[in-house]
Amino acid sequence: MYKLEEPIYFYLFIIIPIMILVFILVLWWKKSTQKKFANADLISRLAPNASVFKSTLKFIFLTLGISFLIISLVNPKMGTKLQTVKREGVDIIFALDVSKSMLAKDIAPNRLEKSKQIISRIIDKLGSDRVGIIIYAGNAYPLLPITTDHAAAKMFLQNANPDMVSSQGTAINEALDLSKTYYNNEEQTNKFLVIISDGEDHQEETKQKAQDIANEGVKVYTIGVGTETGGPIPIELNGGHIGYKKNRQGETVVTKRKVDVLEDIANVANGKYIDGNKTDKPVKVIEKVISNAQKSEFETTQFSDYKDQFQWFVGIGLLFLIIDIFFFERKTKWIKKADLFNEKNS
Repeated sequence: MYKLEEPIYFYLFIIIPIMILVFILVLWWKKSTQKKFANADLISRLAPNASVFKSTLKFIFLTLGISFLIISLVNPKMGTKLQTVKREGVDIIFALDVSKSMLAKDIAPNRLEKSKQIISRIIDKLGSDRVGIIIYAGNAYPLLPITTDHAAAKMFLQNANPDMVSSQGTAINEALDLSKTYYNNEEQTNKFLVIISDGEDHQEETKQKAQDIANEGVKVYTIGVGTETGGPIPIELNGGHIGYKKNRQGETVVTKRKVDVLEDIANVANGKYIDGNKTDKPVKVIEKVISNAQKSEFETTQFSDYKDQFQWFVGIGLLFLIIDIFFFERKTKWIKKADLFNEKNS
C-alpha cells in the first residue's frame, strides 16, 4: 500500500515537456544551420562521429534523472506492516445555528463566520477526540457523522450555510434530539455538546430537552454570538447584497442575541454559557474542559506503518544523471554498424 506525502511536487513535471520542446528546437536549429553551411555529405565527412541517436539517448538519461528526483520530492511511502492503535478521547458534537439571523453583521465578518472560526479553532486544539457536526435552523440535519478525521470536519464546516436547511427558524430542540444519535459508545464517560447560536426563536420545551440529554450523561455548553443591540438580517442574491429582511409592516427586522436562552440550556445540562464574540474566549474554555476530562478508549484501529521510499528515487535519479555526464555523443562501432537512424544515407 502506497501513499504520497507531498503530491504538490508533481507540478514540477511541467519541466519535462519544456525540456523536450527545447531539445527538439535545438536539433532543428542545428540541422538548419548545417544546411546553410554545407550539404549533408560534406557534414558527415567533417563530423563522422556525430550521432543523433547518442545525443537523444543522452537527453533521455537527463530527463529520467530529473523525473526520478521529482518523484523523490513527492516522497512515496509504502505500508510495511499493520499495527493496532488504541485511541483515547472524548466525543464532542458541535451544533451550529445556520438560520438567516446568523448572517447579521453586528459581529464581524458575520455571526455565522464567527461561529465557524470558533469551531475550527477548537478542533485544532483537540487530540484524538472524536468530533461531529450538526447544522440547524427550522430543522436539524447531520453535517458530519462522528469521526476522528479533524481535517474532514473543518472542510465540511466551511461549507455550512443557511441554504443547506430547507426551513428557517432556530430548532434547538431538534438539534438536541439529533445529537443523541451521535454518541454511539455507551461506555464513553465524557460526552459534550457545544451549541453555537444567537439564541433567537427558541421553543418553550427547550429546557426540558436539555435536561433529558443531560440525564444521558451529555454536558451541554452554549456559545452565544451577536450583540444585545443586534443588527439587520441581510438578504443576498447570487453573492450580492440586495437589502435587509423586513416584517409585514415594512420595517427592517433587527435580530438580537438572546443570552438568557443559551444560559438556561447550559445551566440545566451541567454545562456553561460562553460569550463567543471574541474567538479566543470560547476556544480556551472548551480546550480546558476537554483537556481536564477523563479520556475513554473508544476505538481500536488497524493502519499501515508507512516508511519513506524517497531514497530509492534519489539513487536512481542520480545514477541516470551520472550516466548522462559520462555518456559521450560520439558514435560507437556497433552503432555505426547498426545505423539505427539511417544516418549513412542522410
